[in-house]
Amino acid sequence: MGLIEHVSINALSKRDLLLIIKALEYTNDNTGLRDFIDLRNNIVKELCFLTDTSEEDFVKYLEAADE
Repeated sequence: MGLIEHVSINALSKRDLLLIIKALEYTNDNTGLRDFIDLRNNIVKELCFLTDTSEEDFVKYLEAADE
């Protein structure tokens, strides 16, 4: 397998993104391993930058899409 230069999230649904974020939070809460919350925060930070939104607004948007 070649090196991955760029990762695309185009194929992920809003629900999938929300599940990833929530799974990382849950795993951090239940293992105490900081790497999981750091990864969650990095993903959200990048997505907020790309969408020019705050973290709170972005997560609310994903949660609303899941209803």
